[in-house]
Amino acid sequence: MGHGGDVIAELTTDHEEVEELFANIEELPSGDPRRKHYADQATMELVRHSVAEESYLYPAVRKHLPQGSDIADKELQDHAAAERTMKDLESCDAGDPRFDELIIKLMNEIRAHMADEENNLFPRLREACSAEMLNELGDKVRQAKKMAPTRPHPSAPDTPPANKLLAPGVGLVDRLRDAMSGRGKA
Repeated sequence: MGHGGDVIAELTTDHEEVEELFANIEELPSGDPRRKHYADQATMELVRHSVAEESYLYPAVRKHLPQGSDIADKELQDHAAAERTMKDLESCDAGDPRFDELIIKLMNEIRAHMADEENNLFPRLREACSAEMLNELGDKVRQAKKMAPTRPHPSAPDTPPANKLLAPGVGLVDRLRDAMSGRGKA
């Protein structure tokens, strides 16, 4: 979380980190409790990443890309689907029969979303925006991730200004819950 560089470099590094967590899950046998640990870590990263994209990336997409509103709406739909899957996964232990089904569904949803962003959205954004604007967006995304929730909240607003107003408070509560439960720690 917080790697530096422009928004595209920041978000691509997030994608790589999530993919590494997914690979860790896939390397372990079904039912291994470490799968739940890695799934929790992936969820924490994905929620922070999504909140940052929803707060800053997608508004920029709406403003600077042709058909930007349609693109941003599709990305928000992807986020909503993944967030529902993460919420379902949150209540499953690694030994739960639904865990494997849900983690595979989440990995498929996220991998498709990441590939779409990296192959389509990010190149178009790089063409449409100045290096200075992309760097400013990178700074804003890093700040948003620091304050963002760490647990899925499917019913929370996903567009500004409501998401920017609510995310820090929800994020604080999530981080307190994580600290008390040990969630996301090695």
